[in-house]
Amino acid sequence: MLGTQLIAIGLYIAILLGIGIASYRAIRNANDFILGSRGLNFYMTAFAAHASDMSGWIFLAYPPLIYSQGLIGAWVALGLTFFMFLNWQFVAPRLRLMTEKYNSLTISSFLESRLNDTTGTIRIFTAAITLFFYTIYISAGLVALGLLIQSVFSIPYAFAILAGILVVVPYLFFGGYITLAWTDLFQGIFLLAVILFVPLYALGQVGWFGPIVHAFETSSHLKGFFPGANATAWVAAVFSFCGWGLGYFGQPHIITKFMGIRNPAEIPKSKYIGTGWQILALGGSTLIGLVGIVYFPDGLKDTQLLFVNICNDLFPTFISTIIICAILGATVTVMDSQILIVVSNITEDFYKKIVRKTAKSNELLIVSRVSIFFVAAIAYVIALANHTTIYGLISYAWYGLGASFGPIIIYSLFSKRVNKYGAWAGLLSGSVLAAVWPLVNDWFEISVPTLIPGFVVGFFSIWIVSLITASKSKEKEIEMEL
Repeated sequence: MLGTQLIAIGLYIAILLGIGIASYRAIRNANDFILGSRGLNFYMTAFAAHASDMSGWIFLAYPPLIYSQGLIGAWVALGLTFFMFLNWQFVAPRLRLMTEKYNSLTISSFLESRLNDTTGTIRIFTAAITLFFYTIYISAGLVALGLLIQSVFSIPYAFAILAGILVVVPYLFFGGYITLAWTDLFQGIFLLAVILFVPLYALGQVGWFGPIVHAFETSSHLKGFFPGANATAWVAAVFSFCGWGLGYFGQPHIITKFMGIRNPAEIPKSKYIGTGWQILALGGSTLIGLVGIVYFPDGLKDTQLLFVNICNDLFPTFISTIIICAILGATVTVMDSQILIVVSNITEDFYKKIVRKTAKSNELLIVSRVSIFFVAAIAYVIALANHTTIYGLISYAWYGLGASFGPIIIYSLFSKRVNKYGAWAGLLSGSVLAAVWPLVNDWFEISVPTLIPGFVVGFFSIWIVSLITASKSKEKEIEMEL
């Protein structure tokens, strides 16, 4: 059995490494490594954006939510789809054009140029926020890989997450952004096939929808999609709808994919391909949770492994391992996108701006590749502690990034009145509130997702401070003109 599993996973990893090695020759400088020289076509851009979004969360974290709560948990999926569509519709076109206008490869460099911040404060704030929340986010991916590898091979957790790093690092090291684009295309197609096939096949094994309906009718803890007449339940549903989806505007590992498309006029094509993919993927993930209710009526020791247990029970070892590789692929894809964001900040915002302003392109490429190991090492230490669930780690990082970057991204793209002082206030207030909100959230009768207060406070901080400092900002502009 172990030999069969090794062959299946080895085959999958070989495909990823093959893509990485094949794309190595296309990397000539740091611009290629960080943003692919803005050369992706529309369908690769669509898969890059969405495959970088749906990590192992879609297999290991979201189905257990449906499994434990019922269809009421699907408000999360509905909110994600709605807000990602808005992201494509309004943010993507402007971000693509404006980052090219300012010759920006990272979000921090775009904000600095757009807001004329010559002090470097925005770069410091954004780099610090990115490093803090993304190391937690990346560690969540390592926890997912660790649990997956541990469950398949029955090895100690510490060795399992180390093995996860050995999967993640090599092909990113070789190819950077271009490698991620090609692997995103492969992973996106494979993930969608798996997440549709497995629940539909399992649904037939449990007797289709009849047993699921019966489980809802006889259960006291499973709830339908609509909260009913209870106002508190509706508020909770709205919080679920906005509490995740609103974060899309501030996820650098997703919105930077908009910056890499070759022709901005083709963004609408990417939008419809990506949105269609997301609807199908989240629909399949929801169905996994529903099937699990009937398949494991007495509960599971670890609900995060719901999908893994279904696969192991339904399919021969080789087939189940190949299917489980979809989790491996989804997790690796997102982790590499996130590592690339942090590496970009280290290279562009620290090394190039502070350490060696005269650094050549080839030197920056070397720094980018070396930084990959540094970021992976920090994430390994955090993942090793394993103090919380995958859902808890991902939500904390997602909320923090969304509250920090979301408001200032929107203002920078759509407002002429925003200035660097407002940006400082928004970045600082949104990130600090997101970091500490979980400590005070228990004071409320209804749990308020961190993203909502963080986003609102950050948004109004930008507006108020920009308004107050408008005359000061104008004076600075006049001085520079003189």
